[in-house]
Amino acid sequence: MLRVGRICSRSSTCAVSSLLVGPRHLIGHESPHCLDSKCSWTNHSGANRIGFLNTRLNISSCGAYLSTLTETVLVQAHDPSLLALEIENAIDQQRFDDAWWAYQKHIHMEGPPRKSVLSKLITGFAETCDTHWLNKSYNVVNHAFEEKSELLEKEPLIFLSLALARSCLPNLAINVVRKLVKMETYPPVAAWSAILAHMCQTATGVSLAADMVMEIGYLFQNNRVDPRKKSNRSLLSMKPNSLTFNIILTSSLLFGTTKKAEQLLELMPRIGLKPDVSLLIVMARIYEQNGHRDEIKKLRRHVNEVCGLSESELRQFYDCLLSCHLKFGDLDSAVDIVLDMLRKGRSTKSSLEAAKAVLEAVENNKIYLPHEKTGPDTAASSNKSLSTDTPLLKYVPFFKDKSFARLELDARRLLKLLSDKLQDQAALVKSECGILHPTETMYAKLVKAFLEADKISALASFLVKASKEDSPVSVERSFVVQVINACISLGLLEQAHDLLDEMRFSGIRVGSTVYSLLLKAYCKEGHHEDDITALLKDAQQAGIQLDASCYEDLIQSRAHHNNATGALDLFKELKSLNISKTGHNEFEISVQGCDNNGTALTTKLVEEVRNGHVVNHAIHDWNNMIHFFCKKRLMHDAHKALSKMRALGHTPNAHTFHSLVTGYAAIGGKYVEVTDLWGEMKVLANSSSMKFDQELLDSLLYCFVRGGFFLRAMEVIEMMEKGKLFIDKYKYKSLWLKYHRTLYKGKAPKVQTEAQVKRREAALHFKRWIGLT
Repeated sequence: MLRVGRICSRSSTCAVSSLLVGPRHLIGHESPHCLDSKCSWTNHSGANRIGFLNTRLNISSCGAYLSTLTETVLVQAHDPSLLALEIENAIDQQRFDDAWWAYQKHIHMEGPPRKSVLSKLITGFAETCDTHWLNKSYNVVNHAFEEKSELLEKEPLIFLSLALARSCLPNLAINVVRKLVKMETYPPVAAWSAILAHMCQTATGVSLAADMVMEIGYLFQNNRVDPRKKSNRSLLSMKPNSLTFNIILTSSLLFGTTKKAEQLLELMPRIGLKPDVSLLIVMARIYEQNGHRDEIKKLRRHVNEVCGLSESELRQFYDCLLSCHLKFGDLDSAVDIVLDMLRKGRSTKSSLEAAKAVLEAVENNKIYLPHEKTGPDTAASSNKSLSTDTPLLKYVPFFKDKSFARLELDARRLLKLLSDKLQDQAALVKSECGILHPTETMYAKLVKAFLEADKISALASFLVKASKEDSPVSVERSFVVQVINACISLGLLEQAHDLLDEMRFSGIRVGSTVYSLLLKAYCKEGHHEDDITALLKDAQQAGIQLDASCYEDLIQSRAHHNNATGALDLFKELKSLNISKTGHNEFEISVQGCDNNGTALTTKLVEEVRNGHVVNHAIHDWNNMIHFFCKKRLMHDAHKALSKMRALGHTPNAHTFHSLVTGYAAIGGKYVEVTDLWGEMKVLANSSSMKFDQELLDSLLYCFVRGGFFLRAMEVIEMMEKGKLFIDKYKYKSLWLKYHRTLYKGKAPKVQTEAQVKRREAALHFKRWIGLT
């Protein structure tokens, strides 16, 4: 055993400093000061450690600080227990740079510190909520996991993961949870649901959170965990619950990752979880986004039978149902729902008016009915504002909450925020006093669909029925007049004229403004003499009195077309009718109101038509059929349906390819077929408006990595990186280690074809990309 009694010379000082401190010299070689110390050494049994005790330093006054620093560094650098103490003290005093330096020295000397010190370092950095120190904390966990995972404790890792999720670092947060699962120190569902809720505030976080739920849910599929065994209690405490699925499904809808959301819905029955009432609405919205109308129809019976659904939840469900009917061009079903809403609304309004009359009578007689207390406490609790900027718990109170009840409350609060945002997306149905009504947007979309399908008679029938069921309004502001005015504003004069004829045949009287607007529009275009003649005749038969300005436009139009006789006849008719100028002013105001889209329905209809988005109803039908075959693993039938779809002139879209890719991935081994689909997708992307989304590209990348098609995998990665789409490298690193760990490990063969060289280079490139070389 080496023993040192005294360090006297400058050279010996530098030598010992270099030996103990390492490559980073804290004592300069050029120091002129002499170090004179008396040291007593103690040999620690079982370890080759040398400690400086009872050290005395005699140096000149100008070198006092350096001497003290040298003594501290030499002692701490050689004694890990003092370094551990320094780490704890530095964290307590929030000297994080010193704590990090001491930690690095401890790692350099004998690896990670003991459990308590490591936990304090992790939680101390996490409490800062600073991105720099959160990354440092994650690095500490990562290193300890690789070196001595038994030093890591569950609560500090859950705390760190929560801090990472709150600080918009979802990729690191999910990796910490994955490490917990690998260590078999399973986090309870109340804890990781809160982490999930914070991750779901961003699009990247939602995608990662969906992967996390599927990874954890996979452990519980098909009753593979026996609840009767005591050893499984910790694992069962991690099982996803309804709150977990509510959070991830709601956020998936907000950020558009609806394909993964549907995969999660399929996972629920496999782990023995039944959807609660609120989850039925979320399911309906997912099916609507993915175009599965039959699934929504099945849900309708459950929604009508279930008690306890709120007004907003019913509004969202019928919004989904109407949207699906419009997607598939099922106008009859959409009309039935709208008219049913109007009838129920009219009946309920009558009941409400009767109830109000009773209440007024009771109040007049000073008789008060029993009612719920609405004191200041109740009002305050219902009007509390929800915010995501709540401060992060300190670790000590976090650690004391063994059941993670506060985290569960936090998760429910965040779910409420997500649900409120989702409610704002229901644009087709509104509610007033508990009564559901179609919005102007719904009317506009329905009318547009009728016009595109050229079903003018059916449109007129619907408008007449809707006008009768809705609240009574003036003739000039009825649904029929608003739609005709919108058609005129959009230049759809033929459709407007057809609607006017339908109204006349149905016996519905329409005001003079519509006739005047249509006649003026005909005159402006200048090539509708036959239409003008027919419309004038209809107006005379209906007893419609036209405005003076309308006569003036008609006279000018006939004069312009060299019809002097017709112009003279109209002039004589105008003189004989003796129409006043006040009527002219009133007409101009009315026309100006129509031209400026003064009514809500007219405005919405004009916006819808000018938007130019034409719904291809047939492609939704084909996608639904292909999805059904893929879900049942009937890929031959799915491929035949795809061929028939192409033959009929319908171009597949992202929905089509996603169903096919996931179908081939589910049956396994069909990676060549996926490669063929990828080639077709690239051609369509270059020649049409098809857009690749995150979910489709991620599914393709998974298939190619799983099957070892690394040339294609790198093409997908290049496209995703070009579009700045997030890629979960941890997932693909795990996939490589599971299926391709030994691939291309040795030296390359001397004789290789060009294709073999390219495949090898692509695989090694992918390996470098995931960080394994």
